[in-house]
Amino acid sequence: MKRLLSKLPVILLAAAISMTSVYEWFESWIDHAGPLEQETVILIPRGTGTHGIAQKLAEAHVISNARLFDLAAWENDLIGKLKAGEYQFAPHETPRAVLDKLAAGKVLIRRVTVPEGELTVTIRKLVDAAEAMTGSWPATPVPEGSLLPETYHYVYGDARGDMVARMRKAREDLLAELWPKRAANLPLGNPEQAVILASIIEAETPVAAERPRVAGVYLNRLRRGMKLQADPTVAYGITKGARELERPLTLTDLAQPSPWNTYSIDGLPPTPINHPGRASLAAALQPESHDFLYFVADGKGGHVFARTYDEHLKNVAAYRATQRR
Repeated sequence: MKRLLSKLPVILLAAAISMTSVYEWFESWIDHAGPLEQETVILIPRGTGTHGIAQKLAEAHVISNARLFDLAAWENDLIGKLKAGEYQFAPHETPRAVLDKLAAGKVLIRRVTVPEGELTVTIRKLVDAAEAMTGSWPATPVPEGSLLPETYHYVYGDARGDMVARMRKAREDLLAELWPKRAANLPLGNPEQAVILASIIEAETPVAAERPRVAGVYLNRLRRGMKLQADPTVAYGITKGARELERPLTLTDLAQPSPWNTYSIDGLPPTPINHPGRASLAAALQPESHDFLYFVADGKGGHVFARTYDEHLKNVAAYRATQRR
């Protein structure tokens, strides 16, 4: 007994050294690069416990040992506190980085981009194809011009109906911001007329710097009681928004009666012909002040503007000559 007691300090010292070594090894494991070789995405369902999460991570080779990960969660007082969701892990993330990500709920942020000037049918295809969303497109109609083209972020499980509601609210909020700041004496009776004009501007030019000038042309025509004669409105009248018109317009098309044919109707068409973006909405309400009444493509992606019809005919002839060359 005396001999055992005399060796006790040595035994305790050895045990302490051993525990210290184990702890140091454990801390080294937490901060050591994980086994993952390539970026991966893992879904942690709601209700998954800490050990279940650790097993999923180990099966996906994000971590090398589920039990050690459990121990790390326990040591950091995170048992039951790791958040569900969809997570993206980079190659060789350390167990500590993985633990911190799950504790903070830094889930994968996805995005869907709606280009300016798209039709409702096209936006629906984009939203329907968006991965990780739930539900379906709203059953209620989504009129042209009611959504704001933007890049929208979402996470796993977000509903498609909620995404469309966000797009609608974004457009309403932007219009509420822009309408009170509109230029004086615009021949537009309400915000919806501004959206209709913006949709025509959107369809006419992809050049952002030109949009205020194009807006000025159409507003000058409205003030003078001239027909807008906007080709994109004719195209929309043919398809009624069911699809893009994938052919050039003909003289027969221009003469075809339609509520959207601005070669035959006076003023603006009854509805927008697409979903205009921020720049076109701003251009419709803050147009360039000038006396241009006509414009034609310049063959380089932009347009040439004219004050008189004779000047416009010369510009048209120059454009056609460019096309022939």
